[in-house]
Amino acid sequence: MKNPLKKSLKIALLCGGPSLERGISLNSARSVCDHLQSEEIEVLPIYFDHKRNAYAISRGQLYSNTPSDFDFKLHQNAKPLGKTALIRFLKTVDLAFPVMHGQFGEDGQIQRLLERNGCPYVGSPVEACKKAFDKYEANELIKRHGFFTLPSIVLKSHLSDHKKCIGDFFKQHGINRAIVKPATGGSSIGVHSVSTVQEALEATSSLFSKRIDTRVVVEPFCEGIEFTVILLENRFNMPVAILPTEIEIDYRDHQVFDYRKKYLATRQVTYHCPPRFENHVVERIQIQAEQLFKILGMRDFARFDGWLLPDGNIWFSDFNPISGMEQNSFLFQQSARIGMSHRDLLRCIIKNTCRRYSIPFPETRLENELKKIKKNSIHVLFGGKSAERQVSLMSGTNAWLKLRRSKKYDPEPYLLDFDHNVWKLPYGMTLNHTVEEILETCHSAKKDEDRLHELKRRVVDKLALYDGELSEPWFLPEKMSLKEFIDHSDHVFIGLHGGIGEDGTLQDMLEKKGIPFNGSGAAASRLCMDKYATGLALQHLEKEGIHTAKKRLEKVGHFKTFTFSDYRQYWKVLLGELGGISIIVKPHNDGCSAGIARLYSAQDLEVYLKY
Repeated sequence: MKNPLKKSLKIALLCGGPSLERGISLNSARSVCDHLQSEEIEVLPIYFDHKRNAYAISRGQLYSNTPSDFDFKLHQNAKPLGKTALIRFLKTVDLAFPVMHGQFGEDGQIQRLLERNGCPYVGSPVEACKKAFDKYEANELIKRHGFFTLPSIVLKSHLSDHKKCIGDFFKQHGINRAIVKPATGGSSIGVHSVSTVQEALEATSSLFSKRIDTRVVVEPFCEGIEFTVILLENRFNMPVAILPTEIEIDYRDHQVFDYRKKYLATRQVTYHCPPRFENHVVERIQIQAEQLFKILGMRDFARFDGWLLPDGNIWFSDFNPISGMEQNSFLFQQSARIGMSHRDLLRCIIKNTCRRYSIPFPETRLENELKKIKKNSIHVLFGGKSAERQVSLMSGTNAWLKLRRSKKYDPEPYLLDFDHNVWKLPYGMTLNHTVEEILETCHSAKKDEDRLHELKRRVVDKLALYDGELSEPWFLPEKMSLKEFIDHSDHVFIGLHGGIGEDGTLQDMLEKKGIPFNGSGAAASRLCMDKYATGLALQHLEKEGIHTAKKRLEKVGHFKTFTFSDYRQYWKVLLGELGGISIIVKPHNDGCSAGIARLYSAQDLEVYLKY
């Protein structure tokens, strides 16, 4: 029971904002709330809409998919806060925690508002944000301090010399590929890869016409290996670079590390943490990052993006005062590699901020209480080989992280691989972005263990943490058969989508062993996984007002020898049988979002079946 006399730490969580990255801000706010909210810490979300109007919202509203899910009803379901009311509210809390990405959140604007009104806050001060956020000015600043840089120019929307400036820049530096990006946008929005002066001019015009920025940076495309590194301040206000992440991507066909690749699960990009660089290179990256953190005057935490060039030079290309904080973001991924949970990391940041402002930081009681309670073991299973395995990874890890706060269950994460083997995972491995990445890490874990231990030791020593501030010990992932997994399980949370997780196979195995699990039983799962069979099972309910679309089941092999004339004839029969002018096609036994397409012609059907 909460002690009514014990004061909790109140944190105003500032999210949203006018930038195109406000959806990421919502994800960040959700993670912070998930892992900080407790008896000792009260998180109070404040949402800024695209016009920078502030609203007090409930924590429940953070669980909307995107800001557009509730933007239109803010006046009904949220409390509007004018400037005076906002300041009054901020003065009632202990700390403000801005988690807005891009303009207003990272350019010093929200920090200026907080500083002018004497409100303590997490993160870098106004001047540091202004220096770091402007890509052109930041590049010029680090050049003046002797760090390696690539040449760049800045174009301004009110001037008309863009073509000449770009042409001269390409000619002077012998450029055959360049990057065009907003000078003060987020690190993922509006980045263009171009090969000619004309393409650069068109990209510049597009950024100006869309009002993404009034200044645009043009720089040579960097030939090298991309990386990103998180920095934390320790209790002595010294910056410490965590383990960098190497970003492996195919840059051909003008691919860049854009918004989709950074924030959505994809096999077009692979992350390696620690990176596959020599240890001395990793150390150089860490040392230079720490020096730049000080030069820029940053505080608490940050994320720097950079490149390792073929000649060994290191170029820091982007400085983010507020790193993304999604569930599997670089911030949490890198800190997990050294043994920090999400909660450990966030509490470390908040604790250092409180120390700076002489604000008492409440000692944790929840974790200590939970450790004393005898809880039921539950194994959370996710992954698999279905088309929806990446969704399963997100669902399973989310369920596992939520259950960690339970007073009833003691959850452990397990990954199902492509051969129906199961891997018990350490905390740090659960935060990779794809199932394939996790499996690669599992297979190389033994080989990489000594190196990881040494790199981790260096970082932990510099962080100077107190006992208990690293709660997640490292262990090698354990491989077992699916039968062995079931034999060693008391309860199972099925986080699989499609495949054996939804077609009744796993449910049948668990039922035979008498092991409790979530979701429907084997018979219902088997039926509902088969979309055609489900439709037939529902047909008799039409008299009750429950309808299902007409369906036809066909084996793919039926079309093996089809000519286009055959497709046209089949299409004609199909429309006559099912009705309508278009057809929905989908696998009869895969996940609900896999392989679904709307077809309008026989040619569409032919193309669909070939791919």
